Amino acid sequence: MPSSTPQKTTGLHVGEPAPGVKKVDPIIVADHIKRSFGGLTAVDVAHLEIPRGAITALIGPNGAGKTTLFNLLTGFDKPDTGDWAFDGKKIAGVPAFKVARGGQVRTFQLTKALGLLTVLDNMKLGAKGQSGESLAKALFPWIWRKEEQEIEARALDLLQRFKLDAKKDDYAASLSGGQRKLLEMARALMSQPQLVMLDEPMAGVNPALTQSLLDHILDLKKEGMTVLFVEHDMHMVRHIADWVVVMAEGKVVAEGDPHEVMKDPAVIDAYLGSHHDEDLGELDPSITEAVKELADDDADDVKH
Repeated sequence: MPSSTPQKTTGLHVGEPAPGVKKVDPIIVADHIKRSFGGLTAVDVAHLEIPRGAITALIGPNGAGKTTLFNLLTGFDKPDTGDWAFDGKKIAGVPAFKVARGGQVRTFQLTKALGLLTVLDNMKLGAKGQSGESLAKALFPWIWRKEEQEIEARALDLLQRFKLDAKKDDYAASLSGGQRKLLEMARALMSQPQLVMLDEPMAGVNPALTQSLLDHILDLKKEGMTVLFVEHDMHMVRHIADWVVVMAEGKVVAEGDPHEVMKDPAVIDAYLGSHHDEDLGELDPSITEAVKELADDDADDVKH
């Protein structure tokens, strides 16, 4: 964990914290989003607002619908019903590449680095509006050569910030899991986004790189970006998140300040669910760990 306590953003909502609470300045506003697969309802969100300029954590047990909601909001999947807007513009039904061009980018649980391209080439692909991508202009290098140089300079600067500059000429396939996570986050910044959505950024990351990833997520906020991330590590969520949204069985069941929301009975119930009468040792390890962390957080509060 970061050695110093991050400066939290407060005053994000209007009224009492509750599922669907209105935000002072939302960057995403979503209404009546439903997505079913066969007879299973994966997402059923009545209303959700994501606050601008803050770090929001989306948490919940496995199968809660978090990644499906990410896919819907970013254009990688289509809902059965629902409408949502990003920065005041309706984007329901807009394909993923146009959503990204509009300033809303995402990373994935499993990294999507192009393994047979170099790290630097992966970075260059993230820049939007490149003149050389036009077939007509591609034939005349003098039109886009200066732009290409500027893109490469920006890519090298980001690689240096993410401590990947020494790997710039290596194939992306040669990177470790944690380094690929860093590359994917750095590449997302090449498009100069307003909103960065991170799907389980810490999953599979070597503990040695955890600190670096945390610092970079905090830096995104310092640079004026909004962050929405999915994570199972409750201590991390509590430490860096300004706001927490809890999902269970496709619905938003709680929202609020991370310290308060983790005491909410609805949150404990979301993780235990139908397992109230079972021995914790027989549960899914991710559920057991989450419940233990929630209990540890409550214990810490009592001590202080």
